[in-house]
Amino acid sequence: MDESDLLRFKEQLEAMKAEINIDVEQTLTEMTSQTGNIPDPNDRATMESDRSFELRIRGRERKLMDKVDEALARIEDGTYGVCDGCGCDIAIKRLQARPVAKYCIDCKSLQEQREKERGR
Repeated sequence: MDESDLLRFKEQLEAMKAEINIDVEQTLTEMTSQTGNIPDPNDRATMESDRSFELRIRGRERKLMDKVDEALARIEDGTYGVCDGCGCDIAIKRLQARPVAKYCIDCKSLQEQREKERGR
């Protein structure tokens, strides 16, 4: 992988990180600006369901943010694009589809198969 590829992936990862931060700030603003007294039980239940869904999404984004930070650290230390499983290069097309990928297709498939066998 050459320097221009690394720069492109770094920019893509930083854009993902910025987008997640914007979503988090928007969620915090919306949740703190909502009034707490909703007399209708159906409206209150809908609001709580929406809030729960939003928090679940933010939890997933928090995990993604951790992966983005790890990928940016791998770019800095020169190990980005190298599979953690076998040490081979991860295909550019895989990184384009999933810039936070830590494993090549073969190692990821094997990992998923093992998880499936364990029932996770």
